Amino acid sequence: MSSDSHDPRTLFDLTDKVALVTGGSRGLGRAMVLAFARSGADVIIASRKIENCEALAKEVEETTGRRALPVGCHVGEWPQCDALIDTAYETFGRVDVLVNNAGMSPIYPSLPEVTEALYDKVLSVNLKGPFRLSSVIGARMAEGDGGSIINVSSVAAVNPSPIEIHYGAAKAGLNNLTLGLARVYAPKVRVNCIMPGPFLTDISKAWDMEAFNKAAATSIPLRRGGEADEIVGAALYLASDASSYTTGAILKIDGGAVYTPG
Repeated sequence: MSSDSHDPRTLFDLTDKVALVTGGSRGLGRAMVLAFARSGADVIIASRKIENCEALAKEVEETTGRRALPVGCHVGEWPQCDALIDTAYETFGRVDVLVNNAGMSPIYPSLPEVTEALYDKVLSVNLKGPFRLSSVIGARMAEGDGGSIINVSSVAAVNPSPIEIHYGAAKAGLNNLTLGLARVYAPKVRVNCIMPGPFLTDISKAWDMEAFNKAAATSIPLRRGGEADEIVGAALYLASDASSYTTGAILKIDGGAVYTPG
């Protein structure tokens, strides 16, 4: 921690840090990328659609003056994860913050109709990729100056709905991975998890919003879905010196919808 780390004006400062965000071009990932850059970090924006990464990288550089590296990457495929890691270290020499945000939860008609290919794809993107990225980057962080790994899970990990069974299982695995890696890479690397509830990002465009708002009025204490920017406070906390004594934590951000410890 820096000498002025107890100054509340600098606790969340990320000046000259390097942050890698998967699923970084849209939704919660986009909000975190912009927040990190505005707090002084250079950013690596990774997602499957390189054009979206490039557009956000241009916005970051024009509005914040920080460096932004767009990288096309399917995190469900380990060779692409390894290529992303190589590109990040060749460009910046290090990664100080890794955010495993990429995820997917496709709709399926029934559990017996979930194909092996779909099952494998969901587990690969939501769990296998974060395992590989965290294992390799976490080891390098531990050998170097340390760092912060932030996994983005889901309340489906603890309270899955009938339409997100294998997705919930993958996210439960990500919660478990958080706890394990926090021990493996301590004391120099902190590993934590954000567990979001329903957020009104791109995915919500497919929702029946009238039905959602009606349900939210009674099932969510804050009576609404979250906005992408409302993830920023937690992300900055876990990425920065503000959370210097926090590791192995799972932070639920869901408007109070799921009543579980955490």
